[in-house]
Amino acid sequence: MPLAIETHGLTRYFDDFCAVDGIDIAVERGTFYGFLGPNGAGKSTTIKMLTGLLAPTEGEMRVLGKNMSDQREALEAKAKVGVIPEDLALFDNLTAREYLTFIGRMYLVPKETIRSRIDELLPLLGLEEDEKKFTLEYSHGMKKKLALAAAVLPNPDLLFLDEPFEGVDAVTSRVIRDLLSGYVARGSTVFLTSHVLEIVEKLCTHVGIIVKGKVVEQAALDDIRQGSSLESRFLEKAGADGEVIHKLRWLEEGEATP
Repeated sequence: MPLAIETHGLTRYFDDFCAVDGIDIAVERGTFYGFLGPNGAGKSTTIKMLTGLLAPTEGEMRVLGKNMSDQREALEAKAKVGVIPEDLALFDNLTAREYLTFIGRMYLVPKETIRSRIDELLPLLGLEEDEKKFTLEYSHGMKKKLALAAAVLPNPDLLFLDEPFEGVDAVTSRVIRDLLSGYVARGSTVFLTSHVLEIVEKLCTHVGIIVKGKVVEQAALDDIRQGSSLESRFLEKAGADGEVIHKLRWLEEGEATP
């Protein structure tokens, strides 16, 4: 099956610190790929490189078959990619409709198509009543929902989602899960990072685990779990399996607050 994402020796240094250390990733088209790791493992840095927001120090990467080191090919790939980045990067002084219209025009989506898709996305994600507010007034969860709407509006072949469920209410979380599942069912690809392992276990078909900048496991979800839970396998791969939990002395001893 053709690959949606392929990297070889992908590396990124920040001065002397190696955030991503020579990783090889292979994501087949039409899969729901969960990219897991502890805080600071290199997940967001990897997404920034794959989406062209950050240049790698070393290595090669192809997205939707395009060489991301070639400016022309990278532009062709970006036209078919939707992204929820780590920092969201919304425009504070635009309303939701204005922002989504801007995104649609950037992707050269016809005006009438933009309008009809916005009319579907805003009520679906619970933003219809707040569409006239500036995004500056939005809560973190509302901004996440708007960022997702912007990512899917151009109907891309590949979605990069960096913690899309963070700060989102339970009802909208269910809507997002259904939306993404349908997205993959039609043959598109999702590359997701999330600390909510239950969501990853419900949605993802394949999983990659990155620890201290290195990919330590990459396989189909069932092969990763090996009859156990994803959480236990993740903790084992992350080096936390059986780790001693240090307790607070003052809680154990019932120390009074002065």
